[in-house]
Formats: sequence, structure tokens, C-alpha cells
Amino acid sequence: MSGKLKKSSTDRMIAGVCGGIAEYLNLDPTIVRILWVICSLLFGSGILAYIICAILMPSK
Repeated sequence: MSGKLKKSSTDRMIAGVCGGIAEYLNLDPTIVRILWVICSLLFGSGILAYIICAILMPSK
């Protein structure tokens, strides 16, 4: 893992949350985005979790 969890400023689609998580976990951001969408569809709380992360995660 690479340091602190922060929103990505370079690899972002909406707020940079998935890009930041991917950088932190050393994964491809596309994989993180796909997993986030799948979890959102299956469990229904992914959109709320994304909004909370976008507010709480610091920017780079």
C-alpha cells in the first residue's frame, strides 16, 4: 500500500475516489470502478458511500 488514502487528481471520472482507492491498493482504477458499480447494484449503498468518500477523503 502506498501511503495515505487520498482522492486522485489525475485518474478521476467524477471525484477521484475510485482512482485514489486504486492508487492506495496498487490496482487498476477500472477494476475498482467495476467492483464499486457491482457493489452499488447488489447492495444499494454504493452511491451513498461514494458521496461520503468524496466529502471525507482529502485531495492530493
